[in-house]
Amino acid sequence: MGNLLVRNVDDELIDRLKAKAETHGRSTEAEHREILRHALDREARFDELAAQMRSLLAGRRHTPSEALLREMRDER
Repeated sequence: MGNLLVRNVDDELIDRLKAKAETHGRSTEAEHREILRHALDREARFDELAAQMRSLLAGRRHTPSEALLREMRDER
């Protein structure tokens, strides 16, 4: 496994990380790894969901959002 060094981290952020690690009963380093893992897994899931949505909507006609907003304003 590789190593990751993060420099110039605000003291407040470090304190929050330590507090969160303590709450979860793990080291600050383990908490840092978990936060990174969670953030990157979430990003990957969003990309997959967006691709699924694009495939479901392929070939359908779409109304641009600005047209919908304009229509809503005109109804007022």
